[in-house]
Amino acid sequence: MPLPDRDFDPTEAAVTWSVIEAAGHDVVFATEHCTRPAADPIMISGERLDPWGFIPGIRKLKLIGLALRAQQGARDAYAAMQKADSFTNPIRYSDLEVADFDGLVLPGGHGPGMVQYLENETLQGFVADFYESGDGAQLHKPVGAICHGVVLAARATSPSTGQSVLQGRKTTALTWSQEKAAWQLTRYFARFWDPLYYRTYSESDNQPAGYMSVESEIKRRTMLSRFCAGTIAEYMRARQRFRTLRDRRLTDRRTQVGTGTSRK
Repeated sequence: MPLPDRDFDPTEAAVTWSVIEAAGHDVVFATEHCTRPAADPIMISGERLDPWGFIPGIRKLKLIGLALRAQQGARDAYAAMQKADSFTNPIRYSDLEVADFDGLVLPGGHGPGMVQYLENETLQGFVADFYESGDGAQLHKPVGAICHGVVLAARATSPSTGQSVLQGRKTTALTWSQEKAAWQLTRYFARFWDPLYYRTYSESDNQPAGYMSVESEIKRRTMLSRFCAGTIAEYMRARQRFRTLRDRRLTDRRTQVGTGTSRK
């Protein structure tokens, strides 16, 4: 189970670890530089998720934070995982060898520390090798990915095809509607001073809403090769233009009805 140095989701890593360990398997952790990893502290405590979370003295008061933080079972699992020798002494990304493992799990998270994990080329290569470990029936060792962990799998390039290892496959992932809901909840009603807390990557001015979401990236990388990323981007821009035009016309009609005029 590779992890970033910080900001991974405690539920996605710890609950998975506890289930695998309970089934009688050993879980080996890996980080880029053998650093003992740490989960997103906000997701553990729930502190600083409320509107007053930036104010010293009262930031420990939790309301929304109690609902958004990891549940008690996940916090207990994380506390237990922190005591595991394999967690306190992870191996290095560069020392990972497919032959040494029976399966691979890629947890997620949304904090800025996740970028180290998602963009590491050595780790992407290791994930790709797992997909290349198939036998004659094209079966490969099992790979599980959760939330943003699917982005890491999608970015892994198959050495045999030169495309994403998820090319042409079906996969579960964090949807844009889910990511958007969490983002809007915190930016408007909770952690408003840090509006991008729930977005690992955000859109530039010339990109449509959701273009840098988990769902959109995975779709771009898993579409069949006859569809290029530029075509998808153009489609999303066109869809955004259509929605803007539709909303403008609806507003015009409401204005006309309110003033007693109508379009001939």
